[in-house]
Amino acid sequence: MADFVIDDTVDITDVVCPVTFVKAKVALEELDEGQVLAIRMNDGEPVQNVPRSIKEEGHQILKLNTNEDGTYTLIVKKVGE
Repeated sequence: MADFVIDDTVDITDVVCPVTFVKAKVALEELDEGQVLAIRMNDGEPVQNVPRSIKEEGHQILKLNTNEDGTYTLIVKKVGE
């Protein structure tokens, strides 16, 4: 099914922009290069801005899943600094 393993997960559904990206970035910084982070976020600004900002940081977006509860899960692979 998936060709990647989730190394860590962060839930940012309880915060609003721009803190959503900050929390996602901090979680990514704690991972080693090549590890994969799942970021659970709300619809709206987070799902529009967080993937774009992470890509601008140079990381690889692997997948964006829609969850049954209306949230999204963004799967990101950390690329070296």
